[in-house]
Amino acid sequence: MKWFWGAGVPGERPAYGHPATTFRVAFSSMIELPVPPTLCQPSVSVRTSYLIGEQADMLHRDSDTSWLTAASRDFDAFVAKRVGVRERWGVPSELFWYTSNEYYIGSLVIRHELSEDEGGGHIGYHVVYPWQRQGYATRMLREALGRCAALDIRHALLTVAPDNAASLTVVDRCGGVADGVNEEGELRFWIDTRLPSRSSAVHAAR
Repeated sequence: MKWFWGAGVPGERPAYGHPATTFRVAFSSMIELPVPPTLCQPSVSVRTSYLIGEQADMLHRDSDTSWLTAASRDFDAFVAKRVGVRERWGVPSELFWYTSNEYYIGSLVIRHELSEDEGGGHIGYHVVYPWQRQGYATRMLREALGRCAALDIRHALLTVAPDNAASLTVVDRCGGVADGVNEEGELRFWIDTRLPSRSSAVHAAR
């Protein structure tokens, strides 16, 4: 799986001294967001929550955090390189951050075209660890499907690792139809971006 194509949501671990069920309930009700989150262009306004959120996510997944050093030193430049439609993975694509005012929740990329091998599909997304298991990945993907419809992408392709149960659930909730396995061993799914349940998201994206 390249970068964050599909939502990587590892299993939660309970806080010290608390059973897992208690931890999940407390965690999901800990913060009330000021406004409903939405996909937007990367912005310096979420600097602190972006850096903290991504650092927590990298540490939780035992991944390399070195890229955060450069990002923290010059966040303005970091953001500027991520705004607008740019060529990534050999195709035009656009990066969005899922935010609620100063709160950064996750990232999502829409590829305007499929790469030659169709690896990664049209949409890739992730929710950072502090905000996982609260329904944000599903909402983020639904909004992205509306944006795809506005780009005349009639059917969006998503690829998911077979062992990523959380992301498989998200894709299923959004109407994913299975279409075999790609060369990297990831499951392929097509989603009709014009389904009635996403009409409001299409309108919002225009």
